[in-house]
Amino acid sequence: MIGFHFYNPPAVQKLVELIQPRNCDPELALLAPSLARLLRKQTVPANDVAGFIGNGHFIRDGLYAMREVERLGREHGFVPALFMVDQVSRDFLLRPMGLFQLMDYVGLDVFQLITRVMSRHLGEDLHSELIERMLQLGVKGGQGPGGAPRAGFLDYRKGRPAAVFDPASRSYAGLDQPWAQAAAASLGPLPEPALSWKALQKDPAAGAKLAAWFQAIRTLDTPGAAMARKHFQASRETGLQLVRSGVARRAEDVNQVLTLGFYHLYGPITDYL
Repeated sequence: MIGFHFYNPPAVQKLVELIQPRNCDPELALLAPSLARLLRKQTVPANDVAGFIGNGHFIRDGLYAMREVERLGREHGFVPALFMVDQVSRDFLLRPMGLFQLMDYVGLDVFQLITRVMSRHLGEDLHSELIERMLQLGVKGGQGPGGAPRAGFLDYRKGRPAAVFDPASRSYAGLDQPWAQAAAASLGPLPEPALSWKALQKDPAAGAKLAAWFQAIRTLDTPGAAMARKHFQASRETGLQLVRSGVARRAEDVNQVLTLGFYHLYGPITDYL
């Protein structure tokens, strides 16, 4: 037996984590990459550890974000704190979407199920009280027909975030309200010149621009830049731990999973910060 961990939706996603257990038939080990190529997939080896590489990083990244919301919420309140963390993960770290938006796409119930499997097999407490509360309130996120996002941490209008869920009032607070402008202003400005994930996707000079961007974030004395630096280092440490614990064989494999499977512009194990 050999494992193919497809990414969702498998008809579109190019990445397959290839899990080769001990004592795998040598012929099967040779066949699996050939089959992946026939399916037009790129493989990254991962060891048979719950969560593999992609979920091993994603779940811990999500838990980090929720801890940051709890920390910031004591000063700013839950709704602004969640908005701020989501915006930093998207706009400051130049990811395709904010982390809470990504969790909505995956589905909060799916996120919870993955944490339970990983906790059971790894002996690590990965549960989230916030996820449990959201699900108790019937807020699940996920995707509807055609991949349209369903309301979760965020509500959406034409596929774009338009409001943040407030568990206390069990309602959504619109991003067009004054609190959102105040929360964004409290983060401080982005580095100049402005960059975006979309613009950098096919830019041949993306590497140099990313290095300059993070050099600016390293020196900016703003709350948003400080949050970005802290989140970047947490993500990097999670990636390194996946290598140290034997989930991934090499740092390059962690980086490839995040760039191929999650469409990040760079892997977590880099020296940008």
